[in-house]
Amino acid sequence: MILKSKVEMDKALKFITDKFDLDTDGTSSFEVPKLEAPSNFSLGLIVGASGTGKSSLLRQFGQEEVLEWTPNKAIISHFEDGDIGSRKLMSVGFNSVPSWVKPFQVLSNGEQHRASLARALKDNAVVDEFTSVVDRQVAKAMACGVRRFVDYNKLKNVVIASCHHDIIEWLQPDWVFDTNTQSLTVGRLDRRPPVKLDIYEDKSKWDIFAKHHYLTGSINKASRQYVAYWEGVPVGFCSSLSMPGGTVKNAWREHRTVVLPDYQGLCIGKELSNFLARKHIEEGNRYFSKTTHPKLGIFRDTCKSWIGTSKNGIERPSEDYSKNTMNGLNNTLRTVKSFSHEYVGNIKEDDIYYFKEDRSKCVIIISQKLTKKIKEVTVEYQGQEFTDTRQEFFKTFTKENQ
Repeated sequence: MILKSKVEMDKALKFITDKFDLDTDGTSSFEVPKLEAPSNFSLGLIVGASGTGKSSLLRQFGQEEVLEWTPNKAIISHFEDGDIGSRKLMSVGFNSVPSWVKPFQVLSNGEQHRASLARALKDNAVVDEFTSVVDRQVAKAMACGVRRFVDYNKLKNVVIASCHHDIIEWLQPDWVFDTNTQSLTVGRLDRRPPVKLDIYEDKSKWDIFAKHHYLTGSINKASRQYVAYWEGVPVGFCSSLSMPGGTVKNAWREHRTVVLPDYQGLCIGKELSNFLARKHIEEGNRYFSKTTHPKLGIFRDTCKSWIGTSKNGIERPSEDYSKNTMNGLNNTLRTVKSFSHEYVGNIKEDDIYYFKEDRSKCVIIISQKLTKKIKEVTVEYQGQEFTDTRQEFFKTFTKENQ
């Protein structure tokens, strides 16, 4: 297909053509590259330099939806309802709850792009200029979030156009058409590159992350604080506090965990949380965490490294938050379900764990019987042996021994 356009030969144009000896009557033509994409796919990518036909090819798959953002409405208010909106935003890696209640125009470029993607991504969607307005690390995080969103929602025939090749291994498209070489590559990459974090203990960086915590910007000065860097850029923060002495000795709890909005969706928060938990376990301590953030809580409910305590899943009445003001929200958005877990590490088949103090009599042996999400265990406790799920046993055992 050849596209043609013609402009008027006015004085300015004639001056330029004469000065640079250009032979033209004002007519321009461009041959659009030929693309025969697979008929059945989830996510496709058209990539290449500007002016090589990406947008023209993209129009063969449909028109990009023009989204309207009402200036006096919050981001979350532009979705069908709060529940659907929160799930869509989290699916593209936009997990910053304080940002959900802000208007579109005050968000960062990365946040605006993710919010737009959360609304636009659906079957047969087309997205042009993907990641063109964000730095390259943010672009990688966004690409990863889009792939996850498409897979989670089982979307079909989504096509994205971008001028950046560095997102390919993070986006993991089902096919890639390069307009520079006019070549089509079919087949999804097996896995994306790892995110390598450098983590340092540092009490001077909380101000960078404070406004992005979903509940509060305050921090206890006695806490141990760690900052995670990705390729030299601070992206995440985690901290812990010693728990008061009592029935549970040598115990610490998670205090604050924050990932900057532009880098959410890469599992950095989960890995930071696990890093700090492992560090305390290796030092001979026990480690607990309580959160009302739904994504982190649900992750721990299905993760074998964390065990729900007797307080896990309890729904707190809204008055529990009357003394706390959520970060920038003035209590306009509240999460009432509370998640409470203890970190026990990666329990593998045939591993035996002996707990200190009163738990020294408890031996846990993982059996080979598996369910979809949790393993069965055989537990020997005070001379009695029985089989139960890990979650249910620890709820009972923790309650009896605290």
